[in-house]
Amino acid sequence: MKKVAPTFDQLREMIGEELGVSDWVVVDQSRIDQFADCTEDRQWIHVDAERAKRESPFRTTIAHGYLTLSLIGGLSQEMNVFPENTRAAFNYGLDKVRFVAPVRVGVRVRLRARLVSMEDRGPGQYLMKFANTIEIEGEEKPALTAETLAMFYERRKKRSDAVSASSCLGEDQP
Repeated sequence: MKKVAPTFDQLREMIGEELGVSDWVVVDQSRIDQFADCTEDRQWIHVDAERAKRESPFRTTIAHGYLTLSLIGGLSQEMNVFPENTRAAFNYGLDKVRFVAPVRVGVRVRLRARLVSMEDRGPGQYLMKFANTIEIEGEEKPALTAETLAMFYERRKKRSDAVSASSCLGEDQP
């Protein structure tokens, strides 16, 4: 059952609270290789399984830290925490990113997110800060922790057609 998206007003009441936990997602070699191709970061520790088995302290390939960080966006959308009346949302920046533990090929990770703050930035514009933790299944230490900033734009509320029509027609006049 999919969680109902909160409203902007409801989120304001949720500052400091956990917003949710995503489903687990597998970080397989195919995903790592695709990320390497996209970023042109083909360091052997990520893409050469045989060499990693011989030379890496982890004895296997590991995901790029930035691959793990990039999962936050999609996993947060999956958790359905974007306010229901969102017109658009944009990455605004990162604070305090820490890569705590390596993500070994084949493990499952998930996102745990908490709303840290919500700041009005103009009519229908909100800057929100989230505390994110990417957890590794079966491990004590998380893969990473990061505070993310996102700018949300609220869909504008339309004036009632009935109100504007009655005032234009002068219905309240004799």
